[in-house]
Amino acid sequence: MPLILLSGYPSSGKTHRAQQLLSDFVTRIASSSNLRHARFTVTHINDQSLGLSRDLYRDAKAEKDARATVYSAVKRALGRECIVLCDGLNYIKGFRYQMYCEAKAVGTGSCVVHVGTPISRCREINARLLADSTVTGGYAEDVFENLVFRYEEPNGMARWDSPLFTVPYEDDNPPSEAIWEAMVGSDSKGKVVKPNLATVLVWHLSWSLKLLHTHQLTHLQPQTPATESDYLYELDRTTQDILQTIVIWQNDHPGEGGGEINLAEGTLELPVRPLSLPQLQRLRRQYIGLNRQRTLARNRIRENFVAYFNNSFQ
Repeated sequence: MPLILLSGYPSSGKTHRAQQLLSDFVTRIASSSNLRHARFTVTHINDQSLGLSRDLYRDAKAEKDARATVYSAVKRALGRECIVLCDGLNYIKGFRYQMYCEAKAVGTGSCVVHVGTPISRCREINARLLADSTVTGGYAEDVFENLVFRYEEPNGMARWDSPLFTVPYEDDNPPSEAIWEAMVGSDSKGKVVKPNLATVLVWHLSWSLKLLHTHQLTHLQPQTPATESDYLYELDRTTQDILQTIVIWQNDHPGEGGGEINLAEGTLELPVRPLSLPQLQRLRRQYIGLNRQRTLARNRIRENFVAYFNNSFQ
């Protein structure tokens, strides 16, 4: 079942929207005649449920540790029959990308719900929360302004922010029906996402070989030295060509991360942080070292390297 990330400015009402979604999903599950629904669960994860103080946003290290705590909680909760609502600032696109990759790794979908409360309204709500000693909530003024300044708004064009649902402040309820349909579906089988597997079966004899572990070689071939005299040359040239393509793309898109490069053999999915040339060369050497004693067809070298590259950043 999917991961639903709620993102928005501080004091924008994310927890309120998460509770609305939680209530709606629980009601749907309880009232459904679908037998599989009976096994569905809904988990709500946020700073409060994990015992994280809002004051931690004053310190970069404490904030980083807090994100790691949230990430671990989401990772434990994700499963085929658990809908995870992650309610928090989720204001860093790199963190949203990390969550997207985690959901993809377990074969389930994810989406982002942007709580679109204007900054001025968030500021009013935050001041009211700070002034009311009977309720918990609110951020110190300096912390609030700093978080607003650093907020990276979700972009529906980015794969890790898609599908993106925006909830205006004036709306009484979030688009629960649309989110349910996109993430669970009318057939209730859930949105199945194919991970970037680094194990692909390409060699068959009289038996079927099992797929290797995700972090092992992308294609399995007999452990025999290459017989083609130009195989190592092709291995070196082909991987170098792909690295050059990545370098050119990064030079043409300075400061951008998380892009995609479409090749005939597949799509290169770049990480959020731009890769340096030493990092790319190291990855290339690892791939060559793993495949230099294997005979891959020329058209497979590029395809395998694309899959190996993508898996290295999942």
